[in-house]
Amino acid sequence: MSIWKYANPALFMGWSGRVLPVVAALSALCLITGIVWGFFFTPDDYRQGSTVKIIYLHVPSAMMAINAWVMMLIASLIWLIRRHHVSALAARAAAPVGMVMTLIALATGAIWGQPMWGTWWVWDPRLTSFLILLLFYFGYIALWSAIDDPDTAADLTSILCLVGSVFAVLSRYAVNFWNQGLHQGASLSLDKKENVSDVFWLPLLVCIAGFVLFFVALVLARTRTEIRLRRLHALRLRLRMSEGAE
Repeated sequence: MSIWKYANPALFMGWSGRVLPVVAALSALCLITGIVWGFFFTPDDYRQGSTVKIIYLHVPSAMMAINAWVMMLIASLIWLIRRHHVSALAARAAAPVGMVMTLIALATGAIWGQPMWGTWWVWDPRLTSFLILLLFYFGYIALWSAIDDPDTAADLTSILCLVGSVFAVLSRYAVNFWNQGLHQGASLSLDKKENVSDVFWLPLLVCIAGFVLFFVALVLARTRTEIRLRRLHALRLRLRMSEGAE
């Protein structure tokens, strides 16, 4: 059974309608559990005090800001190679969600950084690449809105997505590329012997799971909306053509 059959809008609407409530419920459960656990049932850090608890918003949102663009990149490549409309619409649906995640990451990073660094913003490699990634999100959304023909818009935004992927990679690995800057390394890493303490690490994992599921739920819901809007647009065109023929 080919996975590409799910690129059919009718099939996508069918299975996504069944999956969406489950994903939304799980995301709500994980988010509530992780945030309450992290903010109210973990101790203050011996160096950063209660400020460290912003990690439960900052780290998951920063991860999703980058991974949302990666998801858009994959969907854009599928569109360019196989011309499946659902993939293009899914990329478009993910862009505003990724943009909001990037804004949350920048805002919480500033709130976290001010007492630690003594300033709200520094031109750190990771922060700068994150800011540029945000501008790419704005540009991607604006380009979709500026072009009337949906296929042309999908083509051009896919190309923009390919270019912006450079900054998504830099946002993730800037600390490794440049041995300078105030931003700390990754809080969670498979190649590190030690991560943050388990008392912070476990609720953080729950929050990350909640953000991932929340992102999936929003993308599914927005993609379903994009498909309905595409159908409505097609119906209006048919109506105009029939009126013109008369």
